[in-house]
Amino acid sequence: MARERVTVRVLLLDGQDRILLMRGRLASDRPAVWFPIGGGVEPGEDLASAAAREIAEETGFSGCEIGPVVWLREGVLELHGEARLFRESYVVARCAGGEPSREGWQALERELSEDIRWWTRAALLRTREAVVPPGLGERLKDILAGRLPSQPAAIPWT
Repeated sequence: MARERVTVRVLLLDGQDRILLMRGRLASDRPAVWFPIGGGVEPGEDLASAAAREIAEETGFSGCEIGPVVWLREGVLELHGEARLFRESYVVARCAGGEPSREGWQALERELSEDIRWWTRAALLRTREAVVPPGLGERLKDILAGRLPSQPAAIPWT
C-alpha cells in the first residue's frame, strides 16, 4: 500500500479574481502541468497554518486571508521514486496580488518548477495546457462568485 502524503493546495486569488498557478512536474520524465501552489502538511500543523506557510515559501506573500477547505481530492502518484497516496485539501485564500517571489523555493521546487503566474478564469477555460485539478476553470465559477460549499466537496483525481 502506498504511503500517505497529506497536502494542502491553495486557491490563491488576488483582487482581480485571478488564481496563482505553478507549472511543474513531480518527476523530470513527466510532462509539466499547471497546478495551485501548496505542498505537504507538516506533523502537528493544521491546514490553515500549512496554507499560510506554503504561500510564504512559494510566493513571498504574507498577510493573506486564509479561507475554508472547499475541495478534497486523493490519488496515487510517484514521489521520489515511491508510490504515495496524496490526500489533497484545497483551501481558498485571498491576497493583494503582485509579482510572486521564488526566493523561498526549495531545491526540489527549483528543479521541477518551471513557472508561476496569475491566471484569469477565462484563460483557464481556453487553455489547452494541462491543468490540475481537472476542470479547475469551471470549478472556480462558484468560488469566485462567493458560493463556497458548507462542507468540502470530493473532486476526481483524473
